[in-house]
Amino acid sequence: MLYQTLQSEHFLVAGPCVIESSSLLDEVAAVLKEIENRLPIKIIFKASFDKANRTSINSFRGPGMEKGLQMLGDIKSKYGFPLLSDIHESYQAAPVADVVDILQIPAFLCRQTDLLVAAAETGKIVNVKKAQFLSGLDMKHVVNKLEEAGNSQILLTERGTMFGYNNLVVDYTGILDMMQLGYPVLMDATHSVQKPGGAGGKSGGNRAYAPLLAQAAAAIGVKGFFIETHPRPDEALSDGPNMLFLKDMEQLLKKIINISALVNK
Repeated sequence: MLYQTLQSEHFLVAGPCVIESSSLLDEVAAVLKEIENRLPIKIIFKASFDKANRTSINSFRGPGMEKGLQMLGDIKSKYGFPLLSDIHESYQAAPVADVVDILQIPAFLCRQTDLLVAAAETGKIVNVKKAQFLSGLDMKHVVNKLEEAGNSQILLTERGTMFGYNNLVVDYTGILDMMQLGYPVLMDATHSVQKPGGAGGKSGGNRAYAPLLAQAAAAIGVKGFFIETHPRPDEALSDGPNMLFLKDMEQLLKKIINISALVNK
């Protein structure tokens, strides 16, 4: 039922980058639920229980799988949101699928066959981030692996392409290419403004560009959006420079919905 909704309606994957605390999850979820009640958009709550791909070994990674899944489950019980979280190892697929509705494959790992197959075999929706080194057309091979594993509940996400060192650029023709594969495509507006490893042992970024990238995606027909948000992003423990202020989310979503309405007239 959820996947059918994502195929036909506007939807948003949103939440903080990493689980910092139960109170943060609750603070973000409460605001997102109010937004969902006011706007014609389906919201999926996301947060990572383990950021296994941090630049530095000393960076905060999260509470771990067991505690993190419990915290996410509490959010689902309280607010009714479908959940998304990412996995980095094949063994994580089954236990994470017991709690979340969408398993996410990180961009750096989107060619890892065993990870894709393990996620597909759970029967849950699988969202794959397009690697920073792949074209939109290259994602057909990722799709084929998931389909061969018996899963056609697939989402594909654009999150920028490497443009020299420590910088990303968004190729909107690549998004159009992914849309031709027949599955819903999301625009990850916040990771697309990331500067990987560009802040001295951690990733930098510029959140000011993220709303513009999201609006441009809406203008070419994208209906799914991935936007990380935090009430105090400059204090966040991961990806703070990219995340949008929670207070600004509703206004951006209104603009996206209005742009989509114009495009679909």
